[in-house]
Amino acid sequence: MREVVQMVLVLFGISTVCGAALSGIRQATAERIEYQVLMNVQGPKVNKVLAGSENDLISDRAKVLVKGEKLLLFVGKKGGRPWAVAYETTGKGFGGELKLMVGYDLKEDKLVGIEVVSHKETPGLGSRVTEDQFKSQFAGLEIDARFLLKNEGGDIDAVSGATYSSRAVCEAIRKSIALYPEVKRHVLQNIGSKG
Repeated sequence: MREVVQMVLVLFGISTVCGAALSGIRQATAERIEYQVLMNVQGPKVNKVLAGSENDLISDRAKVLVKGEKLLLFVGKKGGRPWAVAYETTGKGFGGELKLMVGYDLKEDKLVGIEVVSHKETPGLGSRVTEDQFKSQFAGLEIDARFLLKNEGGDIDAVSGATYSSRAVCEAIRKSIALYPEVKRHVLQNIGSKG
């Protein structure tokens, strides 16, 4: 019996040390991982969405809390003044979470574009929401457009064979639009005044 207790205590000690080591490594590398995601994943997507911006979108970013959600705002500027903002949002796709970068024209209150940041959709089907043919239909739409699929009474053409994934993109955009008025106010009050 004593050997069993000793073995349990040794295993508990080893597990505690390993858990603490993993936690420490995660904390030590969290900032570096966040930077790499910013530069290699989000950066290229936001540069596509806010093409035409004259500033460094990565440098002109701000972390804000909007309606209880932490957002990383990328502010596009022309002539030193904010003209557009982009931020990430999510929808529930067929294969899991679908992350989308959505950009807005601050003056016109229209979408300037979208880019899929990450997804787990089926290759050849749901993954086709990343194709320009699908994404291009969102550019120029006003925020009060019906971001539903056409078969649901909306304005959006679904990807053939990928209704669930197409619906996830629309869901992500609707979630983003719900935050947009407060995001716009923040950008114009806090970032626009620094322009």
